[in-house]
Amino acid sequence: MIKRIGIFGSTGSIGKQALEVIRDNPDKFSVEILTANNNYEMLVEQALEYDPNIVVIGEKKLYEKVKGELSGTDIKVFAGEEAIEEVAAMDCYDMMLAAIVGFAGLKPTLRAIENKKAIALANKETLVVAGDIVMDLAVENQVPIIPVDSEHSAIFQCLVGEARNKIEKIYLTASGGPFLGRKPNFLVNVKREHALQHPNWQMGAKISIDSATLMNKGLEMIEAKWLFNLEPDQIEVLVHPQSAIHSLVQFEDGSLKAQLGVPDMRLPIQYAMAFPYRLPNDYTRFSFKKFSSFTFEEPDLRTFRNLALSIEALQKGGNLPCIMNAANEIAVYAFLRNRIGFLEMTDVIESVMQKVPFMEKPSFEDYLNSDAEARSLAADIIQL
Repeated sequence: MIKRIGIFGSTGSIGKQALEVIRDNPDKFSVEILTANNNYEMLVEQALEYDPNIVVIGEKKLYEKVKGELSGTDIKVFAGEEAIEEVAAMDCYDMMLAAIVGFAGLKPTLRAIENKKAIALANKETLVVAGDIVMDLAVENQVPIIPVDSEHSAIFQCLVGEARNKIEKIYLTASGGPFLGRKPNFLVNVKREHALQHPNWQMGAKISIDSATLMNKGLEMIEAKWLFNLEPDQIEVLVHPQSAIHSLVQFEDGSLKAQLGVPDMRLPIQYAMAFPYRLPNDYTRFSFKKFSSFTFEEPDLRTFRNLALSIEALQKGGNLPCIMNAANEIAVYAFLRNRIGFLEMTDVIESVMQKVPFMEKPSFEDYLNSDAEARSLAADIIQL
């Protein structure tokens, strides 16, 4: 049977590559839902090519433009954040590809889980912000959450067939981003265009900046805690500039399993959507001839303090990861608009983490309030 996919965040990097996977496998997948925040032109272009059942534009003022462009089709058009949540609860699709960037992806993902939709999770912030609530709901509804991030996909693949075997530790690999080996006296002058130039992966603006600051790896550590039911001391980051080994699992007997491949996000996207099957494709194959060696090193926590802040949030738990994530989203927004410097992002995040009240066992409403308070404080510090 053809699996019906809802792509929430279809105009971003992950969404676009997911559509490529679907285009290559029309006998396996169909597009039922496409959503975007404000890129209505690309949303319309995608809708005309893939003929989904429903499209949603998050920005309400763009509704008439999308509706007009699709007036000659049978595609249903909705608008607004509430509509994205309502569509997530509909019965017309089988799997959500959760690719909305940031905190905005949380509520639609929860609605999908409540309605027993399988989740291909590309939005790590959903688990960073409220991992306990999300995973408890997934267990309650017997919903699989299959990671799309290359590192978490690698861990997931290494664990297939290992359900009875205890994990001793996981290693999340990091390329090191565009500023590997650089020190603060260099980073203080970094501009937007430099930080967006990732050496190995093609990604959206927000995740590219997170990769450059190593915040992305910190968020992945917190996501891994919830995905794989781990303690903080079971999660370690290794800098691996070649981006060939996507992550490793160490079992209690000391043996290690690793997943290797070319840096191509279509691979983990295809794996998540087709799980438990692997589909043939014509993507570039990994070649050992291109690598004279694999190297690994410890991350520089003194220079890339975002990772140190993430480890603090991981260890302390409660609402601190939520606070950190909110402050980071505002800081990255400001940096991308040249309002603050590269290193100032970390200063903003650290200040907000210190000032927003800590809660050890927050409710869902507490998470929402912590997010809002952290965003407001970060904006005040930056003077947005």
